[in-house]
Amino acid sequence: MKPFLDDNFLLKNKTAEQLYHEYAKHLPIIDYHNHLLPDQMASDLVFENITQAWLYGDHYKWRAMRTHGVDESYCTGNKSDFEKFEKWSETVPYTLRNPLYHWTHLELQRYFGISKLLSPDTAKEIYEEASHKIHTPEYSVRNLLKKMNVQTLCTTDDPIDSLEFHKKIKEDGFEVAVLPAFRPDKAMNVDDAHSFNTYLDKLSSVTNVSVITFEDYIKALKSRHDFFASMGCSISDHGLENIYAEDFTQNEIIQIFNKIRGGNELTLLENWKFKSAMLLEFAKWDHEKGWVQQFHLGALRNNNTRMLSKLGPDTGWDSIGDFSQARALSKFLNTLDTTDQLAKTILYNLNPADNELMATMIGNFNDGSAQGKIQFGSGWWFLDQKDGMIKQMNALSNMGLISRFVGMLTDSRSFMSYPRHEYFRRILCNLFGEEIENGEMPNDIKWTGKIIQDICFHNAKNYFNF
Repeated sequence: MKPFLDDNFLLKNKTAEQLYHEYAKHLPIIDYHNHLLPDQMASDLVFENITQAWLYGDHYKWRAMRTHGVDESYCTGNKSDFEKFEKWSETVPYTLRNPLYHWTHLELQRYFGISKLLSPDTAKEIYEEASHKIHTPEYSVRNLLKKMNVQTLCTTDDPIDSLEFHKKIKEDGFEVAVLPAFRPDKAMNVDDAHSFNTYLDKLSSVTNVSVITFEDYIKALKSRHDFFASMGCSISDHGLENIYAEDFTQNEIIQIFNKIRGGNELTLLENWKFKSAMLLEFAKWDHEKGWVQQFHLGALRNNNTRMLSKLGPDTGWDSIGDFSQARALSKFLNTLDTTDQLAKTILYNLNPADNELMATMIGNFNDGSAQGKIQFGSGWWFLDQKDGMIKQMNALSNMGLISRFVGMLTDSRSFMSYPRHEYFRRILCNLFGEEIENGEMPNDIKWTGKIIQDICFHNAKNYFNF
């Protein structure tokens, strides 16, 4: 029986062990999509205790605690930090076979050198040891990043963000490159007239452009896209249920904009037409600048309206959706490709039933102009666990070239999430190791090791030009 979480965790044979320890383990991390807060990096925040670093904002843990029967006051409520940690410690033993069990103990080991299992019996001891360490300058958020060998990370930023914290981080000479990513979801969300107009008023203020007409709107947004580029941004990102690809005319879009800017709600078709127009506009700007565009597709968000009204979005009430993806996605990519305005693109899929769909879709538009120009992104959100990552990599292997895959990202709000890159690398090495030992691939460790290193680091570095 193998010990839990030893040096060869998830590595089931000698070849997998060799691939991981000799080729993958020591590579730097490029985390090209996450939700870390730039202000915390700018101030080089030192957390007061492990709860603040671990449980604040982590809806993965909150969902598990709620399922275990823990009252909301211990998740997002007003209980003390130690009381919240106690409830998480009570929950952890019941997360067996959930990736949270692995992540929790990987993080305790990698950041704090704590090998004990977290439970009610060890809660106080672990809380005190981890909190004592994390409340020192050596465990500031910048040092946490350096501790995990992070080389480059890209945050997720709204077009109206000032990026003042990115500027400070760069001026400080921080060794880790912290770059913004352009996320214009709110800028094209016309689901509610009042919210959209409130956003446009803010856009007007930030850009000094009076947004009255559609032309004003485009001018203001384009100025923000240009500003992001001047701040080192080379990535955009969109979080959508599915791609919008309705037919429209320019006159229709102008009329739709005038309607909603006047405070009137749109019909469903008008909504989709407007979003279709804006996705194409953003995509053309990205291509013009040589950016990479990312699309996170398939989340069914804010299912529990009672809890949404109490706690707001991104608090753990989202799930996998079953949206139709293929036809609109094909139309969108083809429209851009027809005029040679299709930027490098990463497609992230949240419904595993669509894995093969995505793996074959990327092949339609990989035209030889760049290695892996259109990517099937790593398993994300509910799929960034062992089974989800294996299914994504198997689909990509079977129908594309996993050798050109840009690898893992955290998609996390926590500075404690970087062992997920290790988790991915171990799973990747085990996939290759098992097939080598089964005789399904040649026993060429040097070449296979190169492929492993490319997937873990070099492909992303070259793809994003970091």
